Amino acid sequence: MGLWKDIKNLFVGMRITSKHLGRRAITIQYPEEKWTMPERSRGIVVLLSDKETGELNCTACMLCMKACPTGAIRIVAPRDEATKKRDLKSFDLDFGLCCFCGLCEEACNFSALKMAAKYEFSTINKDDLTWDVKKLQEIGRDVDYVDTRKKKAEPKPAVKPAVTDTPVATAPAPAAQSEQKGETS
Repeated sequence: MGLWKDIKNLFVGMRITSKHLGRRAITIQYPEEKWTMPERSRGIVVLLSDKETGELNCTACMLCMKACPTGAIRIVAPRDEATKKRDLKSFDLDFGLCCFCGLCEEACNFSALKMAAKYEFSTINKDDLTWDVKKLQEIGRDVDYVDTRKKKAEPKPAVKPAVTDTPVATAPAPAAQSEQKGETS
């Protein structure tokens, strides 16, 4: 009984192989040929910078750290007593723990994190998988993104009323309407 089942499975496998025999190969020669990742694929997490000033978009709100299911993101950002804002001291991301789920990108309200479509960051040493803020920002410099942060509105210049030489004439009320109002009152 088992022998006939094995022979049947052998022919099923040979049939599938023969279907793909005449098609072109999908294998690439890796070091020489690079695979272009699809646009919506999840790669590595990078920190984004402002396009004009080059400053980090991160406000140290720690939403990404709270959203991370594996605890791969560690942020140290003490609150400044004078301004009551957080000052980003360190932002470390451990890619050994990261599950590349994209929850940190979804939690970020300030366009500070993005999953970049890059994939060549293998290493032998485990300690090289923890990246600091400088390396994350460096990798994210050439990543295109849509800035969804709310910019501070510039004050609009005061509009001066236009000065005209001709006097403005008001239209007189029609006589028929004023007579009807007088009769009903």
